[in-house]
Amino acid sequence: MRKVKLPGGENVPVLGLGTWFLGESSSKFEQEVSAVRYALERGIRLIDTAEMYANGGAEEVVGAAIKDLDLIKREEIFIVSKVLPNNAHFEGVIQACNRSLRRLGVASIGLYLLHWRGSVPLQETLHAFQVLQSSGKIRNFGVSNFDSRDMEEWYKCEGGGALATNQILYNLSRRGPEWDIIPLCKTRGVPVMAYSPLEQGRLHNFPVLAQLAARHGVTPLQVALAWVLAQENVVVIPKAVKHQHIDQNIAALEITLKAEDYDLLDAAFPPPSGPSQLEIL
Repeated sequence: MRKVKLPGGENVPVLGLGTWFLGESSSKFEQEVSAVRYALERGIRLIDTAEMYANGGAEEVVGAAIKDLDLIKREEIFIVSKVLPNNAHFEGVIQACNRSLRRLGVASIGLYLLHWRGSVPLQETLHAFQVLQSSGKIRNFGVSNFDSRDMEEWYKCEGGGALATNQILYNLSRRGPEWDIIPLCKTRGVPVMAYSPLEQGRLHNFPVLAQLAARHGVTPLQVALAWVLAQENVVVIPKAVKHQHIDQNIAALEITLKAEDYDLLDAAFPPPSGPSQLEIL
């Protein structure tokens, strides 16, 4: 699988597995654990989660899925998790990370993000990230749902240049970040991590995607995912539970869109013509 390099030097796959909405029902726990394990069996090595998801329930699903793996395979898995803004003060970050580590059953988190900006000064959160990194509890840190102004403020903090990623809402129907956030990240050598790349499945109903899907012999959502995967320096983390959907997401890596395909998609989903407020789901 193609990979992108984080500023700290670690390589991460361009396609991972999202876990938003997992862990919310005990009756679905084993099914969700099975889904994560299946994704790993199919070669997925990047898993995105957060303390917010089901109040830690999604992290518990991930922890159960990787618990019985041998050490070598577990070390291959790159886990992303996030701290809530109300826990973003110094001690809160440390405690939240420790809770996440326990739920995940790992000694280190590959990438730890501030889920969105709150009232805590960024420098205080960043200081906690640095302490966690120096102790080996996280290897990289970054932000999520930050607009370009937030990112510029982060970079002004002491140690802010170590930012590893900005995880944002980005897909065919949410192209606003192409105006400012994505160019800023490119200038800084920071990959963008796109959540909800399929707009939680809602892109399925667009005629242009059905047209291109028929042309390529795939599904409309695979075309939408292939478009995001084709963007330079972007990591994509679609959530999937059904094995069929996991297979389809992986198969989207093999789809090559043509120039005329991009023209049709640009006509149906125009790129931004000016700045806009960062959208959040």
